Amino acid sequence: MTTTTVKPSPIARFQHVTKWYGAVIGVNEVSVDLVPGITGLLGPNGAGKTTFIKLLTGQLKPSLGTVLVRDYPAHSAAAKRFIGFCPDTDVLYEEMSGRNFVLTMALLHGLDRHTARERTEAALAEVDMLDRADRTLRGCSKGMRQRIKLAQSLVHHPDLLIVDEPLNGVDPVGRRELMDFFHRFCERGKAVLVSSHILEEMDKLAEQVIFMGNGRVLAQGTLAEIREMLAEQPQRVRIRSPQARELATHLIAWAHVQGVEFAHDDELHLKILQPEAFFRQFSELIVTHWFELTSVETTDVSAEAIFDYVIRAAGLGI
Repeated sequence: MTTTTVKPSPIARFQHVTKWYGAVIGVNEVSVDLVPGITGLLGPNGAGKTTFIKLLTGQLKPSLGTVLVRDYPAHSAAAKRFIGFCPDTDVLYEEMSGRNFVLTMALLHGLDRHTARERTEAALAEVDMLDRADRTLRGCSKGMRQRIKLAQSLVHHPDLLIVDEPLNGVDPVGRRELMDFFHRFCERGKAVLVSSHILEEMDKLAEQVIFMGNGRVLAQGTLAEIREMLAEQPQRVRIRSPQARELATHLIAWAHVQGVEFAHDDELHLKILQPEAFFRQFSELIVTHWFELTSVETTDVSAEAIFDYVIRAAGLGI
């Protein structure tokens, strides 16, 4: 008996989307599905991330193609019911309290006053701001302002939460709390799109990633899937062993090994091709010669390393 995995329906979809600014292309022939879970949006400055977000939030209309949110055009009022947006920039009423700001946003979404008050308190509780929400926004720290912006993006119960650089100015404890919140949000069958330059945080946060460059989607999928797609790029492996030198004499002759360096007497750094074939041969070597190993790890299955690979593979030279 065989089982088939049913892929979740996309909450948002880009279908062959191009956006021009006069003669300049903001995004070029982008096709992407955003499914429930956390997706990271990565790319250098000028990659097209801002245009991507503006198209998704309905601030821009595509020149070609279609952007849909729950099957509605992203710029339509119907789609906006499903979208929560937490921007990087602060566009806040500084003399208003955090609580009143979130309440005002709830009312602007068309909620009646009773529902708006209930939703405001619930959203503030979600971001741990209930006991601090009566401060004026002018008197709030950067991290507190981030939480208030996040609360206003949640107050109408969206299915898709779009957050731009959400961890900026947030202390390590706050980062952990926000990351936990994003995971809880997605447990309800919802989606989060996180645009961030903090690549090491993306490793801990995103289940899927979209790499952009020059307005194009260069790669998308899990970090492991993208690394596999870039199999022609050498992968780095770190091996610690009290017999490192003897190990090196074997490894340096292998076709899958492009380079061997000693970091310490007991530590080797390798550049390898075809990791699956390498590790199969490596396992046989260890068993046959009884080499003692302290640790073996790949050092570049991370957002930062893969981002570097994607950029180089695309020939962007960044």
